[in-house]
Amino acid sequence: MNIIGKTAIVTGGASGLGRATAELYLSKGANVAIFDLNDEIGKKMQEEHGDNIAYFSVDVSDESQVSKAVDEVVLKFGALHIINNYAGIGPACKTFGKKGPHPLNIYQKTVAVNQIGTFNLCRLGAEKMAINELSDGEESRGVIINTASVAAFEGQIGQVAYAATKGAIVAMTLPMARELAPYAIRVVTIAPGLIHTPLFDEVQEDYYKSLENMTVFPKRLGHTHEIAKLALHIVDNEYINGECIRIDAGIRMQPK
Repeated sequence: MNIIGKTAIVTGGASGLGRATAELYLSKGANVAIFDLNDEIGKKMQEEHGDNIAYFSVDVSDESQVSKAVDEVVLKFGALHIINNYAGIGPACKTFGKKGPHPLNIYQKTVAVNQIGTFNLCRLGAEKMAINELSDGEESRGVIINTASVAAFEGQIGQVAYAATKGAIVAMTLPMARELAPYAIRVVTIAPGLIHTPLFDEVQEDYYKSLENMTVFPKRLGHTHEIAKLALHIVDNEYINGECIRIDAGIRMQPK
């Protein structure tokens, strides 16, 4: 799929992986709608990029907010072709420990944002993509790119809720791709390893080095632009479908 002139929704698009992807898409000629709760950065990005970007203050766990925003995206740009689901949370809680049982409300919130929030945008976005006209030489009406994590495969201590939701995203990739195939909509999941985001700017140097040493090669944390480049390649390469792609420098996470 040629990204020029296409419209993408990027959740979590005001920071980290989402922002890197949104900015790369914009640089390649796409229209981008950012769904996020960081109004300050979202509006600033909108001012910087002009008519090709729209910011929507959206809680992805709120069904009505997402539905309304998706309708507004199509109204503004005329169609929806690409979804990148990056929005997510990762609370650290054990099933049971010194502080007692895992707070159920924290588990429920993680499921609501990471799992249900992702699925909700997939189902609503697919409805819009299904009516797209196929462009000359293209086979896809749309592509949905979800974000899991290596925690889906090697969840660490304290990641039970996070790992469960990311595992769910991996598990729904193939059946969703099969269900949307008749509409020429592809579904792919990216599973990042340790990616350097502003969160890591505050950690101690020895801890940061220990994280780098967990990778096979390159011996460093990943960069957000490397995730964005993979997302762009998935959009472009129409033979990628129903797949979960790890991008992690060969890391296999240890228990803690």
